[in-house]
Amino acid sequence: MPYQLLNLRHVPEDEAEEVRALLDAQAIAYYETQPGPWGISMGAIWIKDATDAQRAQQLLDEYSQERQQRMRAAWEAARQEGRADTLAQQLRRYPLRTVAFSLLAALLVYATLKPFLTWAF
Repeated sequence: MPYQLLNLRHVPEDEAEEVRALLDAQAIAYYETQPGPWGISMGAIWIKDATDAQRAQQLLDEYSQERQQRMRAAWEAARQEGRADTLAQQLRRYPLRTVAFSLLAALLVYATLKPFLTWAF
C-alpha cells in the first residue's frame, strides 16, 4: 500500500526537488501525483514500498530540520544586511493593497459587530 510522504500543496519547487534528489540518492522508490487544475485534488510524493516508508519519513524529518536551520540562517543574514522586507517596507511598496485589506478588515469587524451594536450606528 502506498504511503504519502509529502503533500506538495504550498511546497516551494526547490524544496520538492531536494526531496526528490534525497529519495533518488537513497534509492527509495517513489512516485508523484500532480495537483488537479482546480486545486481540489492534491499533489504529493508517495512511497511505493511500505518497508521504505519508515526510512523515508526519517530522512524527510532530518532534511526538514536541516532546511529549517538553513532557511532561518539565510533570513537572518538577509535581515542583518538589510535585504529582508520589514512591515514598513511592505506597506510603502504596496499602499493600495494595504488600504484595501484594511478596509476589508474594518468591514468584516463592522458586519460582525453590527447586530450587537445597533444602537451605536
